[in-house]
Formats: sequence, structure tokens, C-alpha cells
Amino acid sequence: MPRRIPLWLLFGLQFVVSGASLVVEIVAGRMLAPYVGMSLYTWTAVIAVVLAGFSAGHWWGGFLAGKPAAVSLRRTGWILLAAAAGTALAAPLLAQLGGPVLSLIGDPVWGIVVLASLVFFVPSFFAGVPAPVLTRIATEDAAGADAGRALGALFAAGALGAIAGVLLAGFVFISWMGSAGTMASVTVVYALCAALCLVLAGDRFTAAPVLAGMVAVGMAAAGLALPQPCDRESRYFCIRSVDVSADAESPVRMMVLDHLVHGISARDLPRVMFTHHTAMLDALARLRAPRPEFSAFIIGGGTYSVPRAFADRGIGPVTVAEIDPEVTQTAIDAFWFTPGDIRILHEDARRALRERPDSYDIIIGDAFSDIAVPQHLVTREFFELVASRLSPGGSYLMNVVDFEDRLDVLGALVRTLRGVFPVVEVWTVRATPEPGQRMVFVLAAGDTPTRAASFAVPSPERTVFGALDEALVAQITGRDTLVLTDDFAPIDRLMGKTD
Repeated sequence: MPRRIPLWLLFGLQFVVSGASLVVEIVAGRMLAPYVGMSLYTWTAVIAVVLAGFSAGHWWGGFLAGKPAAVSLRRTGWILLAAAAGTALAAPLLAQLGGPVLSLIGDPVWGIVVLASLVFFVPSFFAGVPAPVLTRIATEDAAGADAGRALGALFAAGALGAIAGVLLAGFVFISWMGSAGTMASVTVVYALCAALCLVLAGDRFTAAPVLAGMVAVGMAAAGLALPQPCDRESRYFCIRSVDVSADAESPVRMMVLDHLVHGISARDLPRVMFTHHTAMLDALARLRAPRPEFSAFIIGGGTYSVPRAFADRGIGPVTVAEIDPEVTQTAIDAFWFTPGDIRILHEDARRALRERPDSYDIIIGDAFSDIAVPQHLVTREFFELVASRLSPGGSYLMNVVDFEDRLDVLGALVRTLRGVFPVVEVWTVRATPEPGQRMVFVLAAGDTPTRAASFAVPSPERTVFGALDEALVAQITGRDTLVLTDDFAPIDRLMGKTD
């Protein structure tokens, strides 16, 4: 090598490469969400796969670090070009493999792990190679304290770059550039870092590396041109609006957040609910409210179907806690929701209830992360907060999804609610479920029973709903003793996703 490379330059190079690799890790979870959701298992798989890639890359980088500095830097440059290509290919590869892999692998958890490995292991592997090479070069001509300082500086560069990458990906890049745009930017960054490594190795720009860099950047640009899975990509969700109209003159649309349907609304039928859970929430709220024009606090907006129906009936005041402003904007733009006098809080519902001492006749829980309610919204401590915000005679209604052959989530929630409320009812469709069927329930909690044992409302076809017999509820709750708390609320496990 013609001259010693300044430590600050090696520090900066390691900082940038490490930051770019962590941006890919954060974006990986966002990119997988439209296929597998954003659950504990998604993030566990992404982190494990990326760390495995880094570890294998560090191991190979250690072999390269033992070679002369110019040789190791030259090879590291080419490896970073490979990292750029792997990053550029992630989006189209995921689009091609997502459906087939998940169909082939029946177990949902293993499906997530395999899909994450196929798409994100390779770019993480190549991104892990430079660290040992750059550290070896930084300490090569140093001795004693200088070598220690150089070693510490390169380790710090990697850690600081990782921190910067996580913060920038989560707070800036995804929100402003989207997943595809962010991955394209990382591709360019890797290509520039590769060019720097080749220059530091004493190479002139020849056709081969220039062509390789151009191909990687071209693949990233092509990825931007691919159809994107999201109409809107927010800090929280991949949001899509899907037309499901039977008649173009009377439009009906479905909102998909990540990979799950979160609501259906019709332009001309604001009072008709198109899903069983919203039909029950709407009807039970009116049945259990202490007065006809009751106040309501609704956790989760989605298509805003229930608030829209309440407003059409003159019910209010209504407050909605929807954490994602983009979901609200989508409901306004595509689902005929007009906020009017409805108060919308774009913040976490638990925080909203805790910081505002207002009382409500009805509080409705309809927030889902993946297919489970967020853990902090299903605990005894949260239900105690809800009870403290209910007016006399008020009720709490909560949407629950569980499977006919398990019902562990349902049992745990009923047990937990009964530690706070004197009366807890379980409502569902009046029909015999199929074995293993995914079932939708609404829990009604308060001081008094509902004044009807069943009711029939459009959903959209007229459907009969009823409360489960108390003996059956006792059988379900008697299977276990688990009460959900802030310390322990294993909703993902109770849903049975590992079976």
C-alpha cells in the first residue's frame, strides 16, 4: 500500500458499513410484514438471521485480514459490491419467494425463519466481512497503547454505526423513502464503500468493478420500479385499500394492514358492519350503554367503521385512539370517513387513557398487532385503568380472535377481566364452529349483564349473535390459572403460532 490509511478514515468506513447493515435489518422486518405480519416471531427470525450472517461474515473476514493489507482491502471492495447486489435483490427475491415458501412450509414460525434466511442472510454475510479487515489494518503498524486505542476505535465505530443505522431506519428512512427506496439507498452506499476500499488498496478504476457497481445500482433502481405491496407505508404498517365491490355503483373497500384485513366499509351503508367483530361491537355498545346518546372511547381506528356508524346515528361524543396517523388518513381518503366532531388521538391508547381523566360510557378495544392484541392492552393493570375511566353503568367491549381447538387466549382474557369486573360475557356467532376454526369473539365487561341473550344484525348478511353459556365459559377458563399482567402476557404463545 502506498501510504498508511488514517485511522479516522477506517473509522468512518466501518461506521458507514455497520450503519447500512443495521438499516437492512430494520427494513427486513418491515418488508416481511406484508407476508408474515409484524409479530414477536418476525423480529426474532430477522434478528437471528442477520446476526448469523454477520457472524459468518466476520469469520470469513478474519481469514482475509491475515493477508497483506492491499489484498484484503481489494477483496473487501469486491465483497461490498456483492453486499450491494444482495441488498438490491432482496425486494424482488422476496416478491418471488414469499408466497411459495409460506405455502410449502406449513408451520408459520419456520416459514418466517426460512423466508428471512433466503432473502436477508446473504447481504448480512457480505456486510460482516469488512470489520475484521479494517480492524487488522488499523492495528497493523501500531503497538501497545496505540494498538489498543485503534482496536477500541474500530469496535466503537461498528457500535455507533449500528446505533445510527437503527435510528435512521426507524425514524427517517422508512417513513420518508419506503422500504424499496431505503434498500436502494443502502445499495448505493455499499457500492461507494466498495469503491473506497478499492482506491485505498491502490487500484485504479477498471471496467470490472465499475461495471459491477453499475449493475448493483441498476438492480436497485429496477427494484424501485417493481409493484410495491403497500399503498401507504407508515412507521407502523404496510397499508392497502382493496376494492371488494359487487357493484361498481355502490363501492365497498377492504383495508389490509401488513398481511391481515382490518376492516371493510361501504360508501352507501355507514351503519352496516361487514365483519362479525364490528357488528358485535356496534350492537353491544348500543345494548349496554346507560343512555341512548352515550360517550365512547374506541381503541384502534382501522376503517373507522364503528365511529362512522355512531356518528351516523348521532351517538357521541366519540374519541378514537389510533396510533398511526396514516391509517386515519387512509380511512378519510378511501373509506368515506369524515372526522367531524370525533376526537382522534394519534397515540397509544393506554397512554391516552392514563393521561386524560375523562370518563366514558363505553370503551371499545379493537387494536391488533399481527393477529394478537398488543400485550400492554390485555393485562390486569390495563383493565384496571379502563375500569377507572368508565362512567357508572359503563362497559368495556373487546374484540378477541382465537381457535376453536385451543381457546387459550379467550380463557386467559376472561380470567383477567373477571379480576377487575363483576360481569364478563363472551359473545360470538350463534353457529356450530368447524374443528380448528378461527373464531371471533367480543368480551363484554361491566357491572351488569347485557339486557338481551342474543341479537341479530347485518354483518353484512343478517347474522345472529349470542352470549356463550356460563357453564361453557367456566370450562374454558378452568383449563388454566394464568392471569395476564404487565410482567407476563404471552399472547403469541397462547395463540398457538408455534404448533
